[in-house]
Amino acid sequence: MPERKTVRWGRPAAADIAIVIAGIAVAVAAVAPILLHWMTNPPDQRLVDLDVYRSGGQAVLRGAPVYDVLTQPPQLLPFTYPPFAALLAAPLAVISWPVVQWVWVILVYAALAITICYAFRDLIRRAGRWAPVATGALFGATAHLMSVSDQIRFGQVGLFLVVLCVADCVTESPRWPRGMLIGLATAIKLVPGVFLIYLLISGRRQASINAVTTAVVATLCAFALLPGDSVDFWFGALLDNDRVGANNGTTNQSINGMLLRLYWPGTLTSLLWAACLVTVGYLGFRQARRASLLATRLDGPDARSAEMAGIAIVGLLSVLLSPVGWIHHLVWIILVLGALAGDGRHPRRCLAAAGVWLFYVLPLPWWGTKLIGADHSAPVRFAGRMIQNSYGLMAVSLVLVLGYWLVRRLDLVNRHRESSPGTVGVDTLAR
Repeated sequence: MPERKTVRWGRPAAADIAIVIAGIAVAVAAVAPILLHWMTNPPDQRLVDLDVYRSGGQAVLRGAPVYDVLTQPPQLLPFTYPPFAALLAAPLAVISWPVVQWVWVILVYAALAITICYAFRDLIRRAGRWAPVATGALFGATAHLMSVSDQIRFGQVGLFLVVLCVADCVTESPRWPRGMLIGLATAIKLVPGVFLIYLLISGRRQASINAVTTAVVATLCAFALLPGDSVDFWFGALLDNDRVGANNGTTNQSINGMLLRLYWPGTLTSLLWAACLVTVGYLGFRQARRASLLATRLDGPDARSAEMAGIAIVGLLSVLLSPVGWIHHLVWIILVLGALAGDGRHPRRCLAAAGVWLFYVLPLPWWGTKLIGADHSAPVRFAGRMIQNSYGLMAVSLVLVLGYWLVRRLDLVNRHRESSPGTVGVDTLAR
């Protein structure tokens, strides 16, 4: 009987510790300007959405109507999330405002780190010993995406929802019933409900049942604990789009927001919106399904890129198809970057990822607003309106790029490998 070898875990080498410290230093240095900029705002201009969550939690604890409460002047913002989210926000109400701000920022950046580890798994793994530095660099780069920096500016919940949905979809052997995390995300905010469709059309029927069951149970629990507020939300606040702000504002980059900024007659705008919802929804979910099914036929980095592409498409649809899709909702761009970059071996894909990153770092929509005034000529105003809608238009384009370019590319590479099993080597599409 062969002798069994004992594996001994030694202390990490000093060089490895230095690499970890270097990775942390890169990440901290990258986000320091963001924190310095937004966390030194006047108190009434800082993390205003976090104040909304906290005010909802305070209303729950003192028994006040959640949907009648407004934050402190000058913001005066209402709570717009389902009652289940108000229950989860109750712990925020017992923490002092200065402390809860920093707790939230730490949690947001922790969610960003987890998202990066999922989205760029193969690229980070390829870095080998230098993985901590690669992770720190990716952390810093994605932190400067406008949608991600707005998470800190407003104190948003978007990255938490991304983590829940991504973890539920890509974790290979989850310790929870698959679909449960998507159900929780949907109970917190209705927009992730698009992933219920994704689970169903990608063949994960049990997961879709688990997701629906979780969302329903969470909602019923909220009904039991907050019956009055539940009635107020489902039969009142939910139907009032004006509660969330001006839908025609620049920061609304959904299809609805882009159409409203045309200022055409309301009936025509509604008809166009309905047509766009059907068209973009059909094309998007079809390509997401194609990506997910392709992932089951592939292995390794290509399989993970295909799956990430499907998830990213659905995430983009959650913004585009919603009546209101604020810029800070576009945190799904992180998954787009991860799907495009893959393991970093394909130059064209990496260049595409770099281009998308730069596009969403620049405040293009706000540049566009400077070109739509009456003092500009008609061609300039048209260009300004296109630039004002650039984030939303690019999101539509990325649905097509991921579905038709990246997924088709992965499929062709796989077919080439299957037809040439003895060929080692070169991805002809990468040249």
